[in-house]
Amino acid sequence: MSNKRILVAPSLLAADPLRFGDDLALAEAAGADMHHVDVMDGHFVPNLTYGLPFVRALKKHCRIPLDVHIMVSNPDAVALDYVEAGADILVFHVEAAVHAHRLIQTIHAKGAKAGIAVNPGTSLSLVEPLVPYVDLINVMSVNPGFGGQSFIPESLERIRAVKKMLEQRRRVDEVYIQVDGGINAETVDSVVDAGANFLVAGTFFYGAPDRKQALQILRGEA
Repeated sequence: MSNKRILVAPSLLAADPLRFGDDLALAEAAGADMHHVDVMDGHFVPNLTYGLPFVRALKKHCRIPLDVHIMVSNPDAVALDYVEAGADILVFHVEAAVHAHRLIQTIHAKGAKAGIAVNPGTSLSLVEPLVPYVDLINVMSVNPGFGGQSFIPESLERIRAVKKMLEQRRRVDEVYIQVDGGINAETVDSVVDAGANFLVAGTFFYGAPDRKQALQILRGEA
């Protein structure tokens, strides 16, 4: 992966469930890089969203890659099912994984990119040993489970710390730093300045009257 361009993945969590097809098409027409799919199990996070049938259906109709973020209590058991269903990037939580390193290896063996996510209250020491192996690190800037939350300001220092880890391992040009939660016109500049180069935006994108302009704002082009 190259870090030369800011990637944006609109989160389907903020789309209209009764108009998913239309919203997917509008996101693609606006220039989205990927669709961000939040899988929640009602155990690891206090919400229940999409499952394997939904991801399979998305894969049949989407023209851009699927960035699938599994917020589940058993990622070791289900991650490969989501890869087989169509995830181009599979992101799991280090807090929930039993064997994170092995899971990254098996995701790669199935032909997908592997990412790890870390919650706001989790020590980044869990991330550091995995830096040599991952394609993406998702720094959660809200507590996962619901869309529309406010950005946690302390996340900026965590983004900087992750970037420093990547620089120390000489992987800063290979691994994306993804930030998920509260990304909008007010927070995007500080997030990118801290080192993020892959932005997940739900409410800001799907709630915008002009979605193409929303993407341009997030990429610093407007």
